Amino acid sequence: MNGGFVLSIFILYDAGRKKWTTTGEVQDVAKKEFIEVIKTLEGQLRDNLYFRSETFGYVDLYLIPLYCWFHAYEMYAKFSVAAECPKFTVWAKRCMQKESVAKSLPDEKKNLGFVAELRKTFGVE
Repeated sequence: MNGGFVLSIFILYDAGRKKWTTTGEVQDVAKKEFIEVIKTLEGQLRDNLYFRSETFGYVDLYLIPLYCWFHAYEMYAKFSVAAECPKFTVWAKRCMQKESVAKSLPDEKKNLGFVAELRKTFGVE
C-alpha cells in the first residue's frame, strides 16, 4: 500500500468527522474536501473490482470501515455519496457483500443514532 492511499484515508476520516462535528462554512469545506478525496479514490479504482486488483486487499481493508459512517455524513452535511461518486458507492456495496466485512461493521442506521448522541454530547446540536 502506498503513502497516497494512507494519506487519502486520513484526509477522508478528518473531513468526515468535520461533517458531523461542525456546521456552516467549516462543514461545507469539509464536504468539498471529502468529495474530492472520494473522487480521487474512484480514479484509483480504475476498472478493478477492488483497489489495486480484482481481489479484496489491504487498501480495501483500511478504507471500508469508514463506509459505515457515510450515512451519518450524508444526513448531517446534506449530500449523497452515491450521487457524487457512484463508482465508489458500487465498490463499497461490493465490499459490504463480503460476509466478513458485513459482520464486522456496525449498521449505518445504528451508527447514525450514535452520531446523533455524540453531536448532543459535543454541543453541536
